[in-house]
Amino acid sequence: MLSKKSIITFLQAQVAAFLGGITDYGLMILLTEVFKLHFTFSILISGTVGAVINFSINRFWVFKNQSGYSSPINSQLFKFALVVLGSISLKSLGTLMLQKSFQIDYRIGRLIIDSFVSYGFNYPLIKNWVFRVNEKQNVVESN
Repeated sequence: MLSKKSIITFLQAQVAAFLGGITDYGLMILLTEVFKLHFTFSILISGTVGAVINFSINRFWVFKNQSGYSSPINSQLFKFALVVLGSISLKSLGTLMLQKSFQIDYRIGRLIIDSFVSYGFNYPLIKNWVFRVNEKQNVVESN
């Protein structure tokens, strides 16, 4: 059974993802529709901006830890960058595949792909790898 703390953390992470995601999605449309960049390049740029917002909210609100993280901020940034690189790659490739294979508009395809990437890739890695807490903290919180 899930603890109240894990449910709250999950919901807070969804708020962070939403704020980063809405920035990402809006900027993607702006870059594609107004500045006429191909949507795969727009996703790269907008994903980077959304990631900065997401990282900041996750570090200072969602996964804020009084007893210390298992790794310093430099390490977290590096790990987060790897997750974002994987995320952007999956989103770009997935959106392109839906558009080319099924002629799904990139805006709709992106929303479909985002839901799978966010819950199946981003959240588990961010929670359990990027912002992992010290083992001693886990024991204290579970008591």
